[in-house]
Amino acid sequence: MIRFLFLLSFTLVLFSCIEPRKLSSTDQVNWDKRAVTTPILDSLETGSTFLSIYSQIYMRNDQDQAGLTATVSLHNPNIKDKIYIDNAVYYNTHGEPIRTYFDKAIFIRPIETVQIVIDGVDNEGGTGANFVFNWRIKTKTSEPLFEAVMISTYGQQGISFVTTGKRIQTFDE
Repeated sequence: MIRFLFLLSFTLVLFSCIEPRKLSSTDQVNWDKRAVTTPILDSLETGSTFLSIYSQIYMRNDQDQAGLTATVSLHNPNIKDKIYIDNAVYYNTHGEPIRTYFDKAIFIRPIETVQIVIDGVDNEGGTGANFVFNWRIKTKTSEPLFEAVMISTYGQQGISFVTTGKRIQTFDE
């Protein structure tokens, strides 16, 4: 009995020391290494893109929801020029901002893709979450492309689909 209590106590102490796992893509260090450190030209074209994300989806009825993992891809389709993304704000189903992944300009190299991952257990966004990205590009270059792939598997069944960003007008354009 004493041996059992010792093992139980040891196990509880061991697991209580483990820090909770951070959500994917939220570590600021990941974005700081992409931060723009030199002044950005004033002559760049600005824009904003809206991207729908589904961190949950209804399965059989409005009471049964399944969590989805979303991979959000920020693509630079230009062969020669960098693009700049000023911020990435994640909104929930009700249009409330719930997370800002970065709010200082980052760069994406030519033909490079950067990802944000919304973990399948992160249901804070709900069934109608969204991102808004503000960006800057040189004139006469291609706009950034924003896509999301949502996926989930249950037993032998799986679901996956893609959404594509749409350029929107903001108040400061």
